[in-house]
Amino acid sequence: MQIGELSERTGTSRRLLRYYEEQGLIAAARTPNGYRDYDERFVDRVLQIRGLLDAGLPTRLNRQILPCLDKPRTIYFPDATPEMLAPLAHERDRMADRIGCLTRNRDAIAEYLDAVLAYNRGDAGQTADPGAAGESGGTGRVVGSGAGRPTG
Repeated sequence: MQIGELSERTGTSRRLLRYYEEQGLIAAARTPNGYRDYDERFVDRVLQIRGLLDAGLPTRLNRQILPCLDKPRTIYFPDATPEMLAPLAHERDRMADRIGCLTRNRDAIAEYLDAVLAYNRGDAGQTADPGAAGESGGTGRVVGSGAGRPTG
């Protein structure tokens, strides 16, 4: 497939695809007239690259990991030097921290949405507001009681 089709199928700009090729992340054959010709497998490869980059993994580490993501997976232990493993371990730990943070944020947003939707339906439980009276500076308001809710 030509670069335009790969771009369309992956949602990746042609310029970025050329950059991936320059970095050795993907490779294209050339047609007799000089156009890039990508194999079908590069659709998944580009999506993998984008996922790894979105996760914060730099291009140089992507280049080292991508061969392990091919199917069947082949991991080359002789190539695993301490200089390669240390940044990978660091990136793995950083991703785990980011996943934890994203999970907490997702849960907080879900809880907020659930409370707002329940309140708007008028069937919210009598859940005490975290700032309720007796706690530091609370209002004593009960979430879901209907108090203060516009009528009409």
